[in-house]
Order: sequence, then structure tokens, then C-alpha cells
Amino acid sequence: MKSSNTKRNIVLGILFFLPVAFLLMLYPAKHNYEPLNIVNTKVSEVSSFNSDTDETIQLKEHITILGFLGKTPLKKAIAASNLKELVYDKFMGFKNFQIIIVVPEGVQEDVETLKSEITTFEALEYWHFAYGTEDEIKQLYNSLKFQTELDSDLSTENVFIIDKDLNQRGRIDGREKKEIEDNKPEFSVYSYNTIQVADIKNKMSDDVRILFTEYRQRRKGDFDSNTRRAEDLKQTNE
Repeated sequence: MKSSNTKRNIVLGILFFLPVAFLLMLYPAKHNYEPLNIVNTKVSEVSSFNSDTDETIQLKEHITILGFLGKTPLKKAIAASNLKELVYDKFMGFKNFQIIIVVPEGVQEDVETLKSEITTFEALEYWHFAYGTEDEIKQLYNSLKFQTELDSDLSTENVFIIDKDLNQRGRIDGREKKEIEDNKPEFSVYSYNTIQVADIKNKMSDDVRILFTEYRQRRKGDFDSNTRRAEDLKQTNE
């Protein structure tokens, strides 16, 4: 009996501490925390796009990963799979998190095939496909700050982080600590390459976690969003 109680207590202890450990991993330690820069404002909304859900989808009031898979989304299956396994599976279910993938009208059948390729068991509850005209897609993309143009088929391997206020987030100085110490040239991060696993698994996942931390601090009243916004925009425009 004593052995049985001991085993039960161990199991209960593990079940209790696992979520705590996960949250500790999710939110960076305060002394290592550096807010994610606002690199662009007034990103266009997607509420006028058709979607694969009965509800209207929108960027406002969500933490969104925004991507563009173009006229042949099945050719971007590796990018979609990386995004699903390395980002969506990690953050799905967190409050206001979503992935929105923009595609042209008329590729619904390919999208359904793609969905079945990247997921087997669970429904993509927090992953939406938005269907728009070519002009609508180009207008949305041009409202972003980017380093590479949208391909002729309206696709890109890069995805963007959009916050609840339609601000694009990234890094004004994207260098790692070692690169700064080695005096490497500065570069900005406006988007994240879904084919480069290290880029999406490390840098992008970290940046999404940092954005969640920011909103957690806002709820606690520990974050001065006005000062941060002004400073970020000043650096971006220099």
C-alpha cells in the first residue's frame, strides 16, 4: 500500500510540475528579456478575405503568423510542414494565437490536400487559410516591411509576426550576442524563412515567446508600450 501511495504521489507531482516547467521555458527570464521591436505599423487587415471558416478572420486582437503560399500551395508543403511542426504545435491554444496563410481564390482543393499532408489527427483550429484576389494579396503584402519581393505566383517562403495592434514585429538589429561581440555587420529581421529550420525553430520561436511575454507584462502593468513603440519606430526610420 505504501509503495502504491508513493507511486501515486510521484505521478501527481510530475503532472503538477510539468506545466510549470513548460511556462518557465516559454517565458524568458526577466533579466534576459528584450522586447520584440516594432518594425512596421498599419499592416492591412484580412477581414475582407474569404476564409476556410464560417467566422470572419482578422489580424486585430490576435498574435498572428502571416504567410503567403501562392497559386500552387502544394509546392510549399515543406514550408507549411515546418511551420506546423516547429511553431503551430508549440503555440496552438495560447490565447489569441493564430496562423493565417494567404492564397488566391480558386486553390481551395489544393489547400484541402495540403491540410491532410501536414496534419493527421487534430483539426487546425488556430490555422486559417485566407482567400483573396491578386490585387488584395499584393496590397496586403505591400503593407508589410520585407526584404524580398512576393514571387510571381503570389508566394514567399517567409512569414511575418503581426501583433494585436496590426504592428509588424521583428528585430531592428538581428545579430546574436556572439555576432555582436565579433562586431559583425548589423542586419534587420522583418520576416522568418520557413525553409531554414534553424531560423524558424530558434529565432522565430524565441521571438514569438518574447511577444507573449510582452503581453503578459502589459496585463500586469509592467510594460510601457508607448515609449517602446516610439523608440522602435525612431530606430526603424533612421
